[in-house]
Amino acid sequence: MAERIAIIDFETTGMSPTHGARAAEVGIVMIEGGRIVDRYQSLMNAGVRIPGHIEALTGISNAMVRSAPPSGDVMRAVSDFVGGIPIVAHNAAFDAKFWDAELARIQRSRQQGFVCSLLLSRRLLPLAPSHKLVALVEYAGLPVAGRYHRALADAEMAASLLVRLEQELRLRHHVHDVSVELLQRIQCAPKAQLHKCLASGRHD
Repeated sequence: MAERIAIIDFETTGMSPTHGARAAEVGIVMIEGGRIVDRYQSLMNAGVRIPGHIEALTGISNAMVRSAPPSGDVMRAVSDFVGGIPIVAHNAAFDAKFWDAELARIQRSRQQGFVCSLLLSRRLLPLAPSHKLVALVEYAGLPVAGRYHRALADAEMAASLLVRLEQELRLRHHVHDVSVELLQRIQCAPKAQLHKCLASGRHD
């Protein structure tokens, strides 16, 4: 895809902002033409405690977030960094909740939709044993960018996965016009209707 895309990942204090969870770290990778062209990463001090099981999973401690920039400052920076370009996340339903909730705290809102690399993988890599990021990285032979469940490493691996999915569309499905609009249609398509989505990008 020639267009610039932002792949984002949050590490959080819990599962849902509606239950009081907050973002503790954000990582963003910009890709353009199949290459990473920019990155952003920051821990976020939301003034809330990091639970023990989250610290064990991510390695992010309370001491680390206490010395981090305030969440509002980070979100203003990442909102400016991303702007209105398309956003991709692995399990986007999760990251979109936190993106929207943290933006709302600084009186901003998202204009663009999310593309979900997990949903795309279910359609385009149906034989993978699991569609969790760690399993897909291993299945597709992608580089491990760092510790799983750290925001920038996960965003970089999701970016590599997105590039792999684009290659799958071009080489296996002979789709030449790969666009964000097409990816959004594929992720929403029932399995039985996938061929119709793919046909719209082909030049026979």
